[in-house]
Amino acid sequence: MTQIDKTSVQDGLKSLIEQTYLIEREYKNLTASYMGLQDFIKDIVEILPNAIWVFDEKDEIFLQNSEAVRLGKIFQEIPKKEGEISIDGQIYLFKTNSKDNKLIISATNITAEKRTERLASMGQVAAHLAHEIRNPVGSISLLASTLLKRADERTLPIVNQIQKATWRVERIIKATLLFTKGLNINAQIFDFSQLKKECEEAINFYDYSKEIKFSLNFPKGEYKGDLDLLAIVFQNILFNAIDAIEESDDDEGEIVLSYEKTPNEHKFIIYDSGEPIKDEAIIFEPFKSSKLKGNGLGLHLCLQIVQAHNGSIEITLNPKTFCINLPIKE
Repeated sequence: MTQIDKTSVQDGLKSLIEQTYLIEREYKNLTASYMGLQDFIKDIVEILPNAIWVFDEKDEIFLQNSEAVRLGKIFQEIPKKEGEISIDGQIYLFKTNSKDNKLIISATNITAEKRTERLASMGQVAAHLAHEIRNPVGSISLLASTLLKRADERTLPIVNQIQKATWRVERIIKATLLFTKGLNINAQIFDFSQLKKECEEAINFYDYSKEIKFSLNFPKGEYKGDLDLLAIVFQNILFNAIDAIEESDDDEGEIVLSYEKTPNEHKFIIYDSGEPIKDEAIIFEPFKSSKLKGNGLGLHLCLQIVQAHNGSIEITLNPKTFCINLPIKE
């Protein structure tokens, strides 16, 4: 072999080695890119709010996010058919898709959407019933007022009970219509003493049998808000306190409304000695109630009204209190 041939072979080997290193470097880059793409896909799947499972051709889980892992512990077997499934009080919508011999399953929690649909339907029925009942109740209320003028000692207690019953029905109708039609805040300046008077008059109309001591410590001063709607808030919470005492084993009870002022808020704390709160999770849920009396709209409406005034309602369990927070306005 001549010197020229040796040089050519050496150059060829050198070029081959360089090409090998280049291919190896490209392979490593491609592998890193592929791994990065896999991690990127996993990150995308992970941040999705719904559960995602990907099954391979052997029907084994190829990929899943943390929500899928959580649901996998609840479902004994991952449903592989499309449709709605209820479990543990939650409703999930399952959807499937096939791609490259892989089965993709997604599960979305649609409990809130279903609840909204149900409430809208219930609200429409409730509004219709409220309208139908309103006129007859108005006639009964007018008749009771007429009977009151002619009542004697024997019939007076009966007429009073009729008035209290019709007043309660009228409250339920008003709450139902406010829930279905929405709130319209008519803010006017009023004195807190007017709010106290509204509460005292409502308590006199409310029907209860036990000896209850009331202490309503409203502050002196004025506030700009919707007096009628805020009166509903305080009355409903006071009525809930009365009902809690009525349900307790004690023969008597106590309800205290105290007041505190912070730099930013008026705080009204309502305490009662009655039964404790049974289910904190449903307190403000419409059409749900753990009480023997009530339609489940009262406290939900209270929260809506207070929030419409840019306020809030806080609950403590021990001692049991409801705190109505109203912002101090300049």
